[in-house]
Amino acid sequence: MIHGMSTTHRRAPGATQRSAAEVNDEIRALWLRAGGTLSGEQRRDYQRLVLEWAAAAPRPDAHADSTQAA
Repeated sequence: MIHGMSTTHRRAPGATQRSAAEVNDEIRALWLRAGGTLSGEQRRDYQRLVLEWAAAAPRPDAHADSTQAA
C-alpha cells in the first residue's frame, strides 16, 4: 500500500545516491498520499526530493554541444 510508505529516506554518509527514477517514485507517492495538496512538512519533503531528483537526473554531455559546427 503506497499510503503507508515513508517519504523520509535518510542515507548514511558515503551511501550511494538513489537513481532519479527511485526519487521520482517517492515524489509520486507523496503527491498520491497528500491527495494533491501538500502540508507545510510535505512541501519541505517535496522540495528536498526535487533537489535530490535534479542531482540524480542524467545530464546531456556538455561537450557534445560545444563540438558541433555552427
